Amino acid sequence: MGSNLEETVSLLDKVLGSNEDFKIHRFDALGVYPAALVYLSSMTEQANINNDILKPLMRYQTDTSGDKKSLEGEQLKNLLLQDVLYHCKWDWESDLEVIIESVLRGISAVVVDGLDQAMLFETSVVAKRNISQPQTEQVIRGPREGFIENLDTNISLLRYRLPTPDFKIKSMKIGRITKSKVAICYLEGICNEELVEEVQNRLSGIDIDGIMDVGYLEQFIEDNHYSPFPQIQNTERPDKAVANMLEGRVIILVDGSPFALLAPTVFSQFYQTSEDYSERFVMVSFIRLARLLALFFSLITPSLYVAIISFNPELIPTEFAVAVSGGRAGVPFPSVVEVLIMEASMEVLREATLRLPQQIGGALSIVGVLVIGQAAVAAGFVSPITVVVIALTTIGSFATPAYNAALALRLLRFPMVFLAGMFGLYGVMVGLIIIANHMLSLRSFGVPYLSPVIPGNFEGIKDTIMRSPLWSMRKRPTILHTPNDMRIGKSTEAKLNEAAHNTLNPLKVGNKKWGEEDGVSSSSDRDPGGVGSD
Repeated sequence: MGSNLEETVSLLDKVLGSNEDFKIHRFDALGVYPAALVYLSSMTEQANINNDILKPLMRYQTDTSGDKKSLEGEQLKNLLLQDVLYHCKWDWESDLEVIIESVLRGISAVVVDGLDQAMLFETSVVAKRNISQPQTEQVIRGPREGFIENLDTNISLLRYRLPTPDFKIKSMKIGRITKSKVAICYLEGICNEELVEEVQNRLSGIDIDGIMDVGYLEQFIEDNHYSPFPQIQNTERPDKAVANMLEGRVIILVDGSPFALLAPTVFSQFYQTSEDYSERFVMVSFIRLARLLALFFSLITPSLYVAIISFNPELIPTEFAVAVSGGRAGVPFPSVVEVLIMEASMEVLREATLRLPQQIGGALSIVGVLVIGQAAVAAGFVSPITVVVIALTTIGSFATPAYNAALALRLLRFPMVFLAGMFGLYGVMVGLIIIANHMLSLRSFGVPYLSPVIPGNFEGIKDTIMRSPLWSMRKRPTILHTPNDMRIGKSTEAKLNEAAHNTLNPLKVGNKKWGEEDGVSSSSDRDPGGVGSD
């Protein structure tokens, strides 16, 4: 950018002038210096421009004893910076490409004749939705706030919960055309610095036209690009993101996406929810076992049914075998074909229900499950036991909290059914061994996918299949190699080991905890033989 006003304005007009909302407003700064204000009317706040930019620049009067035209270069910049302008978000910029990009983002630029730098003012205003409850992660007990598409708002939701100078943000822009702003958030002193550098390196290597969602980045930075299992977790919940940062993970946010990426990730995180840490550990452990049972149903129930019906019917109790054979009488297909048809039908129905408007989707699910299922059984197309098996499988996949993990299990059901149809129970076992071997080979930024179970770690196992009490999980996950691994202080542990004081025991008066002697109520208060018994 040169110091000639007309040359700079003509270049800006040549690049942006074909846009209907591009505006150039000429005026005299300080009443003497020719200047021009350039902005996009569709992305700026007009009142902000008028009151905070044009008004002080046009109405300011210098000292009458001085010559206003004698101000040049740094003197004029200092006057504008120190005395004239009072807009809180502005900066100098000399690169014309940066000025054009800033204007396209809703920033207003003021060019003054004789200055080789333009003044950039933050005046952007973009319509955005209000903070609401997350749609993909419903919880019974916990915060009701969810991320939105605006990056600054999402960062503020994190800062609201982390009022500490250790909360660090590293930003970059990805996308040759969209230039999407990406924020890497972590806690200094808790998160491993090498992990932060690795995340930066993987993100900086992405060269693409545009980033529409954080899921674009996930596909570029995951370790195994061909695995059906997700190696990076996503969330809409700020509280879940903060909890993972406190453990030593990195959070990745993208401007325009209401989701955050959590890295690194292990498999046990996909069946855990935020409310697991808000409820008491006994009840949460029971619920986690129920989720694992649902995960088991969603993966191997169809293949196990096919293997037993086709190859090992002797494993079924006699009375039940008679009922199953009676239900299958007249069905023209073998069990493997029957299950595959029902599974494919359920996947089509699920996708149709998901894509239709909410008012119609509920009605379609009821029609699909009740009417079509009952009609298929009545017509002899499928057997009743097959409908029950597929129903259990579908309900189990719905009980998995993470959608992308449930999607992986849905995909693996089909090869498992094929193996069961060809080799019976041997095929089911071979399929499970292949899946387990694949999961053992997965890594997420170097962290084994099945840790802390494999390789075993006692502290980490406290928060896997069952959840130990919060006060017993004293250390952060070892697999993250955090510089500060202590999560609970020694003073808390000492307090927990102290004997509880029954302060409000009705049989005692006073409080030994405060250095007073305990008193015992009179016999009339607790002895039926006292005065009160007459």
